[in-house]
Amino acid sequence: MGDNPTLVKVMIDQLEIRNMNGPDPFVVEGDAWIGKDLNKAWFKFNGERVSGTWEAAQFEARHSRAIDTYWDLQVGVRHDAKPSKQTRDWAVVGFRGLAPYFFDVDSSLYVGKGGNIGLDLQAEYEAMITQKLVLSPEIQASFFSKADKALDQGSGLSSTEIGLRLRYEIRREFAPYIGINWEKRYGQTADLMEAAGESTDDVQIVAGIRIWF
Repeated sequence: MGDNPTLVKVMIDQLEIRNMNGPDPFVVEGDAWIGKDLNKAWFKFNGERVSGTWEAAQFEARHSRAIDTYWDLQVGVRHDAKPSKQTRDWAVVGFRGLAPYFFDVDSSLYVGKGGNIGLDLQAEYEAMITQKLVLSPEIQASFFSKADKALDQGSGLSSTEIGLRLRYEIRREFAPYIGINWEKRYGQTADLMEAAGESTDDVQIVAGIRIWF
């Protein structure tokens, strides 16, 4: 038992305010896991709150199984909550791990209502400028096989998000940061959002805190 203890980790990767056109949203993104070396229960959460109201939130529960030194296979479910629109539930299978050159990669395939398939790709890199100052670029892209007009979501490449954050690690577990974030919608998704009077291209200045324990 001593050689394979049960471990727990909670990571709030983004707890930030974003300055953008219109009301400034408060964004939170994080995950938590509990388990041993090979098998873990993994939970993910991200949400956006605007003017005191949650505009959108996603919850995931996964079983994570180590299949290589640096890679985990994950299967589970996701629930999307959008109070102003509709909710969606998905089955998910994903791979998460450390790619060559130390890129942290999280790729997920989702299967939802009516056979709609979503693909979410994320990659992040951490560059140590000093022992406490860390520059972290990241990119995310989302694809869907079918349109979902109720959610202003088109088929094909739906959106990309590119961020660059500079954090100062007061402690490894507690680091305030500033940065810039660029969100863009494409194709049919952009058309649906424009028809709803929403922006399809936005550059945001962000400030927040990264916490883990």
